[in-house]
Amino acid sequence: MEISETGTYKLISSIDQTTTILTLRSSEKLDAECSSELERILSEGDAPLFERFVSATWIELRLLFHLAAPAIICYMINYVMSMSTQVFAGHIGNLELAAASLGNNGIQTFAYGLLIGMGSAVETLCGQAYGAHKYDMLGIYLQRSFILLTLTSVLLTVIYVFSKPFLLLLGESEAIASAAAVFIFGLIPQIFAYAINFPIQKFLQAQSIVKPSAYISAATLVLHLILTYITIYKFGFGLLGSSLVLSFSWWVVVVGQIIYILKSPLCKQTWTGFSTKAFRGLWSFFKLSAASAVMLCLEVWYFQILVLLAGLLKRPELALDSLAICTTINGWVFTISCGFNAAASVRVGNELGAGHPKTAAFSVVIVNIVSFLINVIAAIVVLLLRDSISYAFTDGEHVANAVSDLCPLLATGLVLNGIQPVLSGVAVGCGWQAFVAYVNVGCYYAVGIPLGVLLGFYFDMGAKGIWSGMIGGTTMQTLILIWVTYQTDWKKEVDLATKRLDKWDNRNNKEPLLLKD
Repeated sequence: MEISETGTYKLISSIDQTTTILTLRSSEKLDAECSSELERILSEGDAPLFERFVSATWIELRLLFHLAAPAIICYMINYVMSMSTQVFAGHIGNLELAAASLGNNGIQTFAYGLLIGMGSAVETLCGQAYGAHKYDMLGIYLQRSFILLTLTSVLLTVIYVFSKPFLLLLGESEAIASAAAVFIFGLIPQIFAYAINFPIQKFLQAQSIVKPSAYISAATLVLHLILTYITIYKFGFGLLGSSLVLSFSWWVVVVGQIIYILKSPLCKQTWTGFSTKAFRGLWSFFKLSAASAVMLCLEVWYFQILVLLAGLLKRPELALDSLAICTTINGWVFTISCGFNAAASVRVGNELGAGHPKTAAFSVVIVNIVSFLINVIAAIVVLLLRDSISYAFTDGEHVANAVSDLCPLLATGLVLNGIQPVLSGVAVGCGWQAFVAYVNVGCYYAVGIPLGVLLGFYFDMGAKGIWSGMIGGTTMQTLILIWVTYQTDWKKEVDLATKRLDKWDNRNNKEPLLLKD
């Protein structure tokens, strides 16, 4: 029998497509088998405890690092883009460093916290839906999030445009507020990149697809460094040029991920194109997104307030410069915790959706231990390099001394970051956002900030006092989350996850379950 060239091509394409599908199904089946095996091992009451622990730990570490390692790289690279822009600004001058710090860690963080918080609604629903094999719903959740976050970005643009009077109203100096406003103006396109990027990240992470985002971010970082150098040193565009390049780089990441979703066979079941179903139940989805936003915003804005308060001290430029360096280092190490945060959220969400309570609980324990140990090592390194670490950012000796004085607090914050963000990821995986929001209000804003203001201004401890008080609030919040997680009935969480997914199914858009009972 003769086969034409066209027929041969179609046959080969069909074989390739079938092979790809079988490979994907095998990979998915392997993950499901590992998950089921882990639940079986943890449920074996007759086997020796130590043997069960070793076997379960080995399986969990494989699943965990498959998620966490690429996620850490992705978050780290994205953070380095912002950090490198701040470093370039710092080498222009101390005023430019203070302006970039206030813009990046002040106004820009406001938008970042709000949008990534709203985007975490996708993380909860997609993670549990994927574990329950309701693949078609992931794309709908993603589109709903696009709509809500883009509308929110339009409102945030107003804050960016009027950032200078806002900063002056908060008591910042004329020189710093003016320079920061120029930097912030160039970040307006970045807001809309956030609105698309964060839901996409959560959508991919829920499916354990994390490597493509890391590759895209790595390539973008190289481009970003080259463009920033050319913009500042060759064309002399200064603060505005550097922030515009940062916005452009974020859009490169977004476009790269969109192309991946449209072309990858891994997303064939979860992304089936745009649908009018995305416009159904938007109000209920908004309330879930709002609860998620409040939870994460209260965390992200917490350290934004630290920077804003530092601008009100007697020597604001020195305080802002030293805190900018410390918060940049903290943010760099925090990306590791963010990777484990994402891994914890996906692991817990998937296991709850799959009906594996023991595996979900075990995942929480392992991810916290690993994250804590890594952050302790980072804290030790910071203490050893406390006298020289600031010279990577600026040449000022006074700034170096101020940073050295703050390093013990920085190290303490790093240790807390080994646990607190991971527990927040567990909360997102379980859908506890509203509950954690109440905890954050009490610990951060009723205790941490008032205590920081008291130590920093009344007792004249400056930036060190402000930061000390706020670390007290973080410590309290971490202890509460540890206790609540320890007391959790994971079988009940499985039942709640099932009910939540049923309520969020296309055929029934009732109110979601937000509060932890």
